[in-house]
Amino acid sequence: MAAALALIAAFCFALAATLQQRGALNLPTISLADPKSLLRLAGNVTWLAGTLVLVTGYLFQAGALDRGRLVVIQPLLVTTIVFALPLGYFLTKQHVGRREVTGAIVVLCGLALFVYFGDPAGGNENASNAQWAIAFAVLGAISTVLFVFGRGGDLSMKAAVYGTVSGIMFGVSSALTKPTLEFLHESVGTMLSHWECYALAIAGVGGFVLQQVSLGTGRLAPSVATVSVANPVVGILIGVLLLDERLSRPTWHVLLAVVGLALALIGAVVISLSQEVAKEEASPAPDVGEGSVAPA
Repeated sequence: MAAALALIAAFCFALAATLQQRGALNLPTISLADPKSLLRLAGNVTWLAGTLVLVTGYLFQAGALDRGRLVVIQPLLVTTIVFALPLGYFLTKQHVGRREVTGAIVVLCGLALFVYFGDPAGGNENASNAQWAIAFAVLGAISTVLFVFGRGGDLSMKAAVYGTVSGIMFGVSSALTKPTLEFLHESVGTMLSHWECYALAIAGVGGFVLQQVSLGTGRLAPSVATVSVANPVVGILIGVLLLDERLSRPTWHVLLAVVGLALALIGAVVISLSQEVAKEEASPAPDVGEGSVAPA
């Protein structure tokens, strides 16, 4: 049940990203430096539909995390990039060729290995405040470095940078969903009396805003791929290092599960890179020779 809910969430995330990108394509540049550009999105029906689907995806993900472990649920979200391929093809005319299909097959085969040979056991619903503080500090430093060195690049780089930081924040919010749901099972008052639910909201909203900036570049593949990779990687690291989740089967089973996860992440990167190669091949430099006139 947990795996099924995670896959439904991944489909919702892919559909939401595609709809939100389609809604943002007809609007001026989306930028954090121009808050009004984010407000303009709220007046777009397609973007609002995508946001509704995104919220639905969050609910399915929460249901999955309530029933399963981070180290298994989060990797399944990599299928978001697989679902995004046909959706992007039909809704936003994204290119889908042999390399994209190959990457999707690699993702699915890798996840199949991980799910079959991985067997999560143990784990806690929460970590100490000191552990969370260290995790926030490390992830905050990584995000800052990405912003400093990546914001000056082209649109693909911008999409990747904002997508990666968005994925990091989504991974944090996913991890915080575990203790928040545990408190909610006791009572709403108990949940509201702990900082985890507020940190979850901040991370979720922050990831959402940064994802809109990433999608606003018009580069769906690098945007979705970086979110789909950073989100599970952060979730798995927090699950293993903070919540003590483990794969309990024999060593060779664990090794195959890790190889499968690595293949899935590589497949997502292949899809992202192939999309950019396709764009370059589709837009060759103009041949300006003798007797010809360069286009304005």
